[in-house]
Amino acid sequence: MRKYVPKDNVQKKAYYTDRFHVVPSVPRSKVEEGSHFADVMKTMGANVKESYIEIGQLVIHIAPEDNFKVMKMLKETCGYTQCSEQSAVDYLAKDNEFELFWQLLNITVAKRIRVVCRLANGAAIESIEPLYKSANFAEREMFDMFGIKVNNHPFLKRILMPDDWEGHPLLKTYPLHGDEFASWYEVDKIFGKEYRDIIGPENRDPGKIDIKDTKRFSRIGYEVPFAAEYNENEEVPVEYSETALVNYNKKTSIQLDERR
Repeated sequence: MRKYVPKDNVQKKAYYTDRFHVVPSVPRSKVEEGSHFADVMKTMGANVKESYIEIGQLVIHIAPEDNFKVMKMLKETCGYTQCSEQSAVDYLAKDNEFELFWQLLNITVAKRIRVVCRLANGAAIESIEPLYKSANFAEREMFDMFGIKVNNHPFLKRILMPDDWEGHPLLKTYPLHGDEFASWYEVDKIFGKEYRDIIGPENRDPGKIDIKDTKRFSRIGYEVPFAAEYNENEEVPVEYSETALVNYNKKTSIQLDERR
């Protein structure tokens, strides 16, 4: 098995070199007086630490201990009745903090607000599941992928990974192809550790494709029955369905012929 190299300093390495294009930052603007967002800011008052407009939506930064109070005001007073997204970003190596965000939508006026806060490593955030039912799975995923604990959640347990999984896959220190535990998890779980030498570790290389493997891979135009012997000369013509607009069995589309 490939020797594991710790990734603890992965965020301290240079992000860009002169070989790559550096995308400029998204421009920010101030909240206009008399606008809908100005009314929202007036309602929020001192609960907002920083605010600005970014890509047509209001972004507000709050203290982590005020998240439930702020979300309650935004829903009940400002009309933001839908929470469409909630997650976090790992800034542990740089600041020893997570950046949490909530994406809210006001259907009546078709406006969006992004609520952001910084949470110290090891600290917990209050659940907003009593306000937004969509937060139930989102908070469980945040706990599963980042290890962020959520107070007063009705059922806080892993949602994607197995209950006995070690580590949190969306941390920047987590290896892209998994660590040693991930390499042996299914072998140990299904067969037992005594079968490690017989079976070997899991292959997590997405670039490895065996064209002769007729159990896991299919080839367009060269399909063979499951687990059949591989025959490189066996070609099966591909037939597509016809629609009212496009005949996919033709070499060119109807629209392309008409334009010519």
